[in-house]
Amino acid sequence: MKIISHPLYLAAVPLYARLYASETIVIDDVSPFVKQTFRNRAVIATENGTQSLTIPVVHDGGKVAMRDVRISEHGNWRHQHWNAIVSAYRKSPFFDYYADDFAHFFEERDGFLMDFNIRLHGVVSELLGLERKVEFLSYEAPDKNPAADLRRFAEPKALETVEGVVLQPYYQVFSQRNGFIPSLSIVDLLFNMGPEGLLVLRDTICADKK
Repeated sequence: MKIISHPLYLAAVPLYARLYASETIVIDDVSPFVKQTFRNRAVIATENGTQSLTIPVVHDGGKVAMRDVRISEHGNWRHQHWNAIVSAYRKSPFFDYYADDFAHFFEERDGFLMDFNIRLHGVVSELLGLERKVEFLSYEAPDKNPAADLRRFAEPKALETVEGVVLQPYYQVFSQRNGFIPSLSIVDLLFNMGPEGLLVLRDTICADKK
C-alpha cells in the first residue's frame, strides 16, 4: 500500500502510524505551498504545554510549488528551534541517544524547505526502523497514484481525527503536569520512547482494527 503526503516538517505521530502500515510514501512535490500548515511547522510538548516551531520561508504570496520554496535565513530560527527542542526534551529518556542526529540540521543551511523536511524524515525513519520507499508525485504516472491520500493532514485541524489511527498514549516527560498530549511531532515519540516508538505506531494502527 502507498500513502501520499506533503513533505512535512518533523511530521506528527499519526502520519507516521499510517506510514508504519504502508510500503511506500509518495511525496507531493508539485502542489502549491500553503502557509500556516505543517509543511513548515511542527508542534512539540514543553513544560507549559505545546509550542509551535515555524520555519520562515521566502514566499511572495503567489502559487509556488512546494519543491521550489526556499528557506529564509532571516532571524535566528535554527538556533531558536534547537534550543526549544533541547529545553523540551533534554530530560526525556532518549534525548542523549539521538540529539547528535538532529543537532547538525539546525546548524547547516538548506536552501529548499522540501529538501530539509525530507532529510529530517530520513533520519527519523532510520532511527525508528521505519524506512519505507520514497517516491515523488512529479514522477508518478496517473494510474499509479497511491491508495491513501493523506495530504489534508498538513492542516492542523485535520489531525484531530486521522482515518485508520487510534493514537495510543505513551510516556511523555511532562505528562504529570500536562496530561497526555496527542498528535505531536514525531520527535516527541522518538525522544520519549526510543526504539519502542515503533511499537506505539504498530499499536496505534492495530487499535483501529479491534
